Amino acid sequence: MGANHTHGTAVPASRRTVLASLAVLVPLAIVTLAGLLWLWPDGGLDTGGGPSSVERRSGTVTAVTLRPCPAVPEGAPRPDPATCGNAVVTVGDGSEAGRNVTLRLPSAPGSPRFAAGDDVILLRDADGAYQISDHDRATPLWLFGAAFALAVIAFGRWRGVTALAGLVVTFVLLLTFVIPGILAGESPMLVAIVGAAAIMLTVLYLTHGFSLPTSMAVLGTVASLALTGVLSYVALGMARLNGVTDDSALTLGMSLSIDTRGLLLASIIIGALGVLDDVTVTQAVTVAELAHANPSYGFARLYRAAGRVGRAHIASVINTIILAYAGASLPLLLLFSIGEQPLGDVLTTPVVAQEIVRSIVGTLGLIAAVPITTALAALAASRRAAPEPDEPGDHDFFAPQRSGPDEPERHDFFAPHASKPEEADRHDFFAPHDGHLADEPRNRRSAAREPSDRPARHRRART
Repeated sequence: MGANHTHGTAVPASRRTVLASLAVLVPLAIVTLAGLLWLWPDGGLDTGGGPSSVERRSGTVTAVTLRPCPAVPEGAPRPDPATCGNAVVTVGDGSEAGRNVTLRLPSAPGSPRFAAGDDVILLRDADGAYQISDHDRATPLWLFGAAFALAVIAFGRWRGVTALAGLVVTFVLLLTFVIPGILAGESPMLVAIVGAAAIMLTVLYLTHGFSLPTSMAVLGTVASLALTGVLSYVALGMARLNGVTDDSALTLGMSLSIDTRGLLLASIIIGALGVLDDVTVTQAVTVAELAHANPSYGFARLYRAAGRVGRAHIASVINTIILAYAGASLPLLLLFSIGEQPLGDVLTTPVVAQEIVRSIVGTLGLIAAVPITTALAALAASRRAAPEPDEPGDHDFFAPQRSGPDEPERHDFFAPHASKPEEADRHDFFAPHDGHLADEPRNRRSAAREPSDRPARHRRART
C-alpha cells in the first residue's frame, strides 16, 4: 500500500501508517462483504402480478399518411397535426417478422413524431394486435456509448480503462443488489449503505490503484458519507419529509410497501457518493503530489496548501450541485412560475423542500470531506518513510541523488553542481552571475584573445 504500482504518485509510507490504514480498511471490507452476503436478494418481492401478456417487438416505419386531427372539446389541448394519421410498419422480429401492419399514430399530447425509415418499438397484446410505443433508440445509444468509451480510453489510457471497469462495477451493483434488495423488502437505507460501501471500495481501488493516497481517499469518503447519512436523517425528521412527492413514490409506498422515507435517505447517500469520491480523491492526490515535490513539507504546510485547492474545488462543486438540481427540476419550476405562487409557498412545498434538504445535506458532506481527507492524507504523507542515507528515494524525480556521503548532489535539475569542493557552482540556470563564472577558467572566446593563445596565422599577420 505504500507504493502505487498502477499509476499515480508513489508516496513511501511508514510501516506504522500502513498498519493503521489496514486496521480500519480490512474490517470495513469484511463488514461490507458480510452485508452483501446477508442482504443479497434471492428473487425480489412478489407483487402478485403474473407474467405480462404484452410482448415487445421492433419494427421499421415504411410509410406515414397524415390526416386532419379530430375536433377536441373547448379548452382541451389540441394534438400535434404531425401525429394524426396512420403508419405502415414492418415487424422486425418475432414469429411475424417481415409482416406489414397499418397502425394508428399516437396522438396524445407530447406524443413523438414518426416518419418513414424510423425504427420503432411495437407492443403486441395477447390477441395479436400491434401498437406503436416509441422510437427505438438502441442503435444511437450504442453509438454514444462507444464514442464515450473511446474518448475516455484515448484521454485516460490505462486509467481510462480502469475507470470504465469501475463504471461497470457500479452499474452491476446498482442493478443486481441495491434495486432488487429494496424491492425485496429490505431497509432501503441499510441496502444503500452497504451498496455504497461496496461501490466505493471496489471502484476507488480499481480506478486509482492500491496506494496510500487511495486509502486516505477511501477513509475520507467513509467518514464524510457517514456524516452525510446522519445529517440527512436529522434534516428529514426536522423538515417532516416522508419521501412521497410524486406518483412514483406514492405507487411504491402503497403497492410494494416500501419505506419511502428510507428510500429518500438511500437516494441521498448514493447521490452524495458520486460527488464525494471526486473530492476525496482530488484532495488525497493533491497532498501526495505536494509531498512528492516538496519532501521537506510537514503536516501543517501540506494541510494548508492542499486546503487551498480544496476550497477552490468546493466553491465550484457547490454551483454544480445547484445547477444540476435546477436543471432536473426545470419543468416543475416552470409550473410554479406559471401559477404565480409566492416564493415562500413554493420553497415549503414537499417536492421543493426535499430537493433543498438534499442539496444542503450533500453540500455539507462535501465541505466536511475536504478537511477530513486532507488531514488524513497530510498525516500519512508527513509520516512517510525517509530514504536511506546513501540512497535516494525510489522513483523520486526531484530527490537529490548522491553516489557517496561526501559527494555533491547529482542529477538534480535545480541543484548547483561543482566538480571540486573549492570550485564554484556551474550550470545553475538560476544562479546569479557577475559577468564571469566564479573561479572558473576563461571560456574559449576570452582565452582566444590572449596574445599567447592566438593562432599562428594572426601572429604572422601582425608581424
